[in-house]
Amino acid sequence: MKRVLVLAALTIGALTMRPAPAFADLTGFLGFSSTPESRSAKGVALGVSLIIVGFEFEYSKISEDQLKGAPGLTTGSGNILFMTPTSKLQIYGTTGGGVFHETYRTVGTTQLATNIGGGAKIGFAGPIRLRLDYRIFHLNGLPVEKRVQRFYAGLAISF
Repeated sequence: MKRVLVLAALTIGALTMRPAPAFADLTGFLGFSSTPESRSAKGVALGVSLIIVGFEFEYSKISEDQLKGAPGLTTGSGNILFMTPTSKLQIYGTTGGGVFHETYRTVGTTQLATNIGGGAKIGFAGPIRLRLDYRIFHLNGLPVEKRVQRFYAGLAISF
């Protein structure tokens, strides 16, 4: 009888407990890539954060500069983030993969890419946070540049 009561209490407790809420955020960003020459980058990221783990989808476009011999790069990637469970300053590391399209003059290539990086989300005002991010992309296939670095700053709104 004691076992049945304990089991019933645990079942009722499990059914009435709520999971920790998931928070989503949308980030618009501007930045630059220094590989092989400095040029502008822009993009958007949409993510969901649990307590320590988060997931995001990111789209980014780095402009081409033919005079400097720097190809354009468009990426779309899914990433996993591991972050500190704080609210005002959240530091994270990230890794992920997806596809890229590199253009240089009249030649283009599309292939798979992986990325690794990290950054911080800094509380600014209410649901708005400043986001700083650094990534290294590894491009498969035969791109002009195999490894591309990108840094950006953006505004994230949590909802």
